[in-house]
Formats: sequence, structure tokens, C-alpha cells
Amino acid sequence: MKTIHSKTGVRQLHKATAEKRRKMQLAFLLQDWDDAYNVGGMFRVADACGAYEMVFSGRTPQPPDPMVSVTSLGHHRRVHWRDLGRNEDAAIKLKQEGYTMIAVEIAEGATHYTEFDYPEKTCLVLGNEVKGVYGSVMKHCDACVFIPMAGKGRSLNVHVAGSVIAFQALDGVRSELEEESE
Repeated sequence: MKTIHSKTGVRQLHKATAEKRRKMQLAFLLQDWDDAYNVGGMFRVADACGAYEMVFSGRTPQPPDPMVSVTSLGHHRRVHWRDLGRNEDAAIKLKQEGYTMIAVEIAEGATHYTEFDYPEKTCLVLGNEVKGVYGSVMKHCDACVFIPMAGKGRSLNVHVAGSVIAFQALDGVRSELEEESE
């Protein structure tokens, strides 16, 4: 196996994979994040998985914050984003827009992220880096998923957790897609 170095080769590989990917409207709610570098990383994730939008609430840093711009490597110019102000108001607004709100949180009754059936219009709710998804937002969520940890750490970095679950939501229905193509 040889590494692909040409831009054309990389684009062809990505296009072939994207055609197998589930079509869904995926959004991220960044609830009260503290770290602009995490926001920049999340822009890269959102672009990589073809997310529909990123939504900010609370005091989440946003462009043109220089730390967001540096970390996003320009992806903040490719992904649609908006600020909906207060955390709970953002959750209510997204539900009114038809999103199924899925909290990414270690919580009672949470489902293993690989066992959840993600709807076609999903908003992944990613809480504050330290305090998680607030109760005022959690009460508007339709479900909750978690990523099990094998080590001593309680959780992954918030934008890393968002990427793991986003790609699962997009690719996790592979068996359904394979059955349809047979």
C-alpha cells in the first residue's frame, strides 16, 4: 500500500468514501465552551464530516477570535455558524427547527454511542469542557450518548468526542447501507 500524496488522489479517495456515507443534516451545539482552541478544532471536525452548521451558545468563543482562526486553519470560513445567545434558548430554538437534540454526556440512561440510531436531522450537544451539558440544556435533549473510557480518564477532549460521535452518526448505519445495495 502506498500513501497518496497528490491532491487529486486524496479528493478521489474522499469522494468515493463520501458516496457511501449516510445523508443527514448534522449540527453541533457548542454550549458555553471556554477554550477558543477547542472551537477552532471543532470547525475542522465540522468541515471534515460535512456538518450543516455549528451553533454557539453562552460565552463560547467565535470568529474572529484569533485563537479560533489559528486552530481552525481556515475551516471557520467553510462551515456555517451562528450564535443563539443563552444556552437554554439555543436548545429550544434548535428543537423548534426540527433537530433531534442528542447530548454527548456521561449521564444516567445514556446510550453507548455505537448503539444509538441517529436521526436524519441531528444536533449533537457538546457541553462545557469542565461542567458538561447543563441541566437547563439537558432537559431539552431527546437522548444522551456516551463514549466508554478504558483508561482512568473520565472523558475525551470535547471536540475529539464530537468527532468520534459525528462520524459514528454518519457511518454507523453501514449495515443498513450495505443491505440496501445488495
